[in-house]
Amino acid sequence: MSGALAAIAADVRGGRRSALALAEEAIARIRTRDGAVNAVTRLLADDARAAAAAIDARVAAGEDPGPLAGVPFGVKDLFDVAGLPTTAGAGMRREAAPAAADAVAVARLKAAGAVLVATCNMDEYAYGFATVNAAFGTTRNPHDPERLAGGSSGGSAAAVAAGMLPLTLGSDTNGSIRIPAALCGLYGLKPTHGSLPMAGVFPFVDSFDDIGPFAASAADLKLAWQVLGGSSGGAAAGGLKVARLGGWFARNADAELIAGIDAIAAHLGGIETVALPEVGRARSAAFLMTAAEGGALHLPELRARAMEYDPATRDRLIAGAMLPASAYFAAERFRGWFRAQAAALFARCDVLIAPAAGTVAPRIDDPAIMVDGQRVPARANLGIFTQPLSFIGLPVVTVPLKRPGMLPLGLQLVGPPGGEPALFALAEALEAAGLTGTDLPG
Repeated sequence: MSGALAAIAADVRGGRRSALALAEEAIARIRTRDGAVNAVTRLLADDARAAAAAIDARVAAGEDPGPLAGVPFGVKDLFDVAGLPTTAGAGMRREAAPAAADAVAVARLKAAGAVLVATCNMDEYAYGFATVNAAFGTTRNPHDPERLAGGSSGGSAAAVAAGMLPLTLGSDTNGSIRIPAALCGLYGLKPTHGSLPMAGVFPFVDSFDDIGPFAASAADLKLAWQVLGGSSGGAAAGGLKVARLGGWFARNADAELIAGIDAIAAHLGGIETVALPEVGRARSAAFLMTAAEGGALHLPELRARAMEYDPATRDRLIAGAMLPASAYFAAERFRGWFRAQAAALFARCDVLIAPAAGTVAPRIDDPAIMVDGQRVPARANLGIFTQPLSFIGLPVVTVPLKRPGMLPLGLQLVGPPGGEPALFALAEALEAAGLTGTDLPG
């Protein structure tokens, strides 16, 4: 699939389709399909109709509404939407003061002509890889409703994977876009840290937090990234130096994932295997910094009303708030060293390939994965391959292996800071070759 968003917008700008009809279709799909998935927390039907009608009026007046004219979209429920409380997935925030304005990212999509239709489910305060939410329920994987969608942006991923919306926004701290993209068979972007606007996004860990889109093709993902603030420049896939990450990134990955990377390597004429040192320590340091920053952020609320948190979230935040500053500073020092090791690899390579999640989506009734021969909770451990990369702010495009009729598996295409154009070039080339791509309902 290529360029569905651009095609929708071209049809709306050309008067061949109406934005209002597209909004009505998205509303109907959500009402029909979301009962089995639980991706959507709020359906903004009236607002979507009004926005879509305004787009149609602009087209009728001879105006160009923008590159996403009439495209329906959804946002993870930690983006501010004017007039609504930003819940961040927390039941205790259902009655929070309404946001005074849209988050900058939401405003940019709207300014490009996109129509906001829904807010999407997530792990409470973005602390988890599962989208198992005590207040808003568990989001189910559209490929198999008995399995997890991943998290913490699981609702955003499931809304696209179920064919309800063609574009959604999520956030990624330790893998919260990349994990659900992999488990739901989508394209997802975790950009270079700090490169896309975070204003109006409920924070979790400032050192790692980023936003990014989910879409059903590499071209759609790239267009959304450009609208959000990415470069309009490009790169050619043919001249890229590509390698695969071995060591830590080859352990605990299903054989089918390794075979998928093997097929890509063969297609590219053979690629080098390289390794980052001390990846396990990087993951541990990311865990520590996440816990410490998240705990510090929530400490005033924990002191005031701790019992209103989901216990699974509360206990982790309290533990993080109790960590000594010396441990945090040690992790920060290690991060500088680890960043230098990655930079040395990128002096030789443009793109590194690694698994995203190490396996297919775990079952909801058995939310565990195997790591080094031990069963461990999926909610905390699905990010074994994603955490070490966001720890140093690297951009990643997640791509789904082409597996029609099978449960999805996803790969990370990893670049140096600012390396998104090369990642999109490779993603589009692999999709064109039939090695990657989505398998979604109409």
